[in-house]
Amino acid sequence: MAMSITLRDYLDTIGMQYDLVPHSHTSCSIDTARAAHISTSSLAKSVVVEDNQGCMTVVIPASRYVELAVLDDLLDRDFYLASEEELIGLFDDCERGAIPAAAQAFGMPVLVDERLFDCEDVYFEAGDHAELVHMSGEEFESLMALAGHGQFSRAA
Repeated sequence: MAMSITLRDYLDTIGMQYDLVPHSHTSCSIDTARAAHISTSSLAKSVVVEDNQGCMTVVIPASRYVELAVLDDLLDRDFYLASEEELIGLFDDCERGAIPAAAQAFGMPVLVDERLFDCEDVYFEAGDHAELVHMSGEEFESLMALAGHGQFSRAA
């Protein structure tokens, strides 16, 4: 599989500057960072959370974990991690588990951990487990300008 067409069309339509970084097929973000020879702190990992109001994608550095209690307090909601089954159909042209940080391309609300804005370069899943989207930190911040921002993760 290659880059998600939905993601590519979205990034191109809004004029984002990016390139693709191929790597060996991986199944977790730590292995992805190793395979791509990048820092886990610059790899934006997407985690889908859900509550009675629906799903949201939270984007954190791969070196960190989502703190659901902090997220709940931040948004006055009661989130839990969405199951793989609940994600079926939400990211149609992506491989299972390869959710791009730019989930707004799929109509999903996004909340990004502000720590990613400190990165010179940011990488995220292209929709498969063998390519990453790479862009400058400034470009990533522009991509996430309309997303919610906050600090809701802890060190792994």
